[in-house]
Amino acid sequence: MILTWDIIRRIIEILWLINVGLAIWTVFRSHRDIASTWAWLLILCILPYVGFVLYLFTGRQLSHDDIFSIETEQKKIRDHFLNEQNRLLRIHDLLPSKSQNPRARRLVELNLNNDDALLTFNNEVETFIDGQVLFPNLIKNIEEAKRSINVEFYTFYDDQLGNQVLQALEKAASRGVKIRVLYDASGSRGTRPSFFKKLRQLGGEAQPFISTAGNRLFTTPRANYHLHRKLVIIDNKIGYIGGFNIGDQYINRSKKFGHWRDTHLRVVGQAALLMEIRFAMDWNTSCRKSHLPKYNIDSLIETFELKVVQSKDLVPMQIVSSGPDNSHFGIRRAYEEIIAQAQKYVYIQTPYLIPGDSILEALIIAAKSGVDVRIMIPSMPDHPFVYRATEYYAKYLVNQGVKVYKYDNGFIHAKTMVSGSNIASVGSANQDFRSYQLNFEVNAFTYSPALTKELKEIFEEDLKESTLLTKEYFDKQSHWRKFKQYFSRLLSPIL
Repeated sequence: MILTWDIIRRIIEILWLINVGLAIWTVFRSHRDIASTWAWLLILCILPYVGFVLYLFTGRQLSHDDIFSIETEQKKIRDHFLNEQNRLLRIHDLLPSKSQNPRARRLVELNLNNDDALLTFNNEVETFIDGQVLFPNLIKNIEEAKRSINVEFYTFYDDQLGNQVLQALEKAASRGVKIRVLYDASGSRGTRPSFFKKLRQLGGEAQPFISTAGNRLFTTPRANYHLHRKLVIIDNKIGYIGGFNIGDQYINRSKKFGHWRDTHLRVVGQAALLMEIRFAMDWNTSCRKSHLPKYNIDSLIETFELKVVQSKDLVPMQIVSSGPDNSHFGIRRAYEEIIAQAQKYVYIQTPYLIPGDSILEALIIAAKSGVDVRIMIPSMPDHPFVYRATEYYAKYLVNQGVKVYKYDNGFIHAKTMVSGSNIASVGSANQDFRSYQLNFEVNAFTYSPALTKELKEIFEEDLKESTLLTKEYFDKQSHWRKFKQYFSRLLSPIL
């Protein structure tokens, strides 16, 4: 058979039609939002067959079994606490009217009704913005632990800091403290299971999150559906929550990033136990593949005692989580509520600014209504496509009256939102599609005038080492850079 140009062209046309058919079948067989559906169709159609390789790594969703396992664990907690939450709603109306403003009451009730996020009261909170201060405190608490330490991180690197934390955990295990470590295999790339061998020999337990296929010899890495939470809970009463991971770059040992600016909270009180319940659900869900012993959640429920305490030194707090296992969008909706109800200001710090339409519109409406909306982003990329998309949205928001700053003193990784006299959020969720719906996140929403004031002052201090982005700043950028921004924006639903 002689291959003429007509035959080659016909073969190409047939292969392209097959590719389009497979693309439509692949994308529509899974439930997705419209933006993600069209983004994947675009990639699969304009990159024949290569697009399917990209999809294999980044587009696959969690299996129904995985989601069912997560929902089963959450139902155990939800069924137990709902009656208590509703009792609190009836008797105390969640927040006493005289001591809390209407905005806080609305946000509390949203988090309760949307995410079953119980409001806790007697929490002492300490803020950390430097890893060189945070991690010595964390290691000290690990060394003082008496009963249990539960660790949950997106990144747990096998480097100098990672080994320091691991050695502290090993010493704790050797004196009888129960140790559990849950990590994301993709976020902890380079950290092998053998890294935790000694810890296991001493009685500790460690496993990757559910997105890793357990003990299979080969598994396709996922770019989505990762454990992005950062939690440590010690002796059921001390909890750490925020944006720091475990790795040398988080304590300023990276030449690329230099100074690492992040935000983490140390919480002593009721909220720490709710963090531990969050950990237990994630741990038990992952045990289905690793076959490690499950965490007895009933024992946590029995120790939880809700006490309503009013004190200016204590921080009312809700632990709100979100992920692809449900459609509640707990953290995103709480963000929307804060922005929509803002009257004077909203300050946001995020390493990635790729907001969905609802957040984008809320920011613009707030700015055009006279609210002082300020967003702080990094001055350098850690992911090229993500940063170019961030620049695109930064330019768009600047043109709509939002003040956007780039942090010049290193890399800002903090995920914070501060507004009003007593509303703040600190956690793992960025302002992007990935945090809104693709990864598993957890944030602390707080209602304390003192903590809100502190976080607001931290933001204002960071402004001194930041540059306000203007229309002229973006106009001076090269055509090639603008093209990358526009192209990256097309991929924003899947970045």
